[in-house]
Amino acid sequence: MSLFFVAYDLDKPGQDYQDLWDELESLGAKRLQDSVWGLQSSKSAVGLRDTLKAYIDSNDRLLVVEDGGWASWNSMSKINDI
Repeated sequence: MSLFFVAYDLDKPGQDYQDLWDELESLGAKRLQDSVWGLQSSKSAVGLRDTLKAYIDSNDRLLVVEDGGWASWNSMSKINDI
């Protein structure tokens, strides 16, 4: 399993993205910042992207990065607990 970071820009404020957040939580993701989550997964970055893009609009943006080293300060969740 690898550590991944997922970031997104949701283009229309006020839209309901609860399904996206629910899917991230079902994958075991923890919110690190408002639009950044971290998770452990055996999927590839492409596999996670394809899973999550079903929950966003075509004009939104999504980034999935496999960990190659990290540092943080004052995250909403402790990365070591992911």
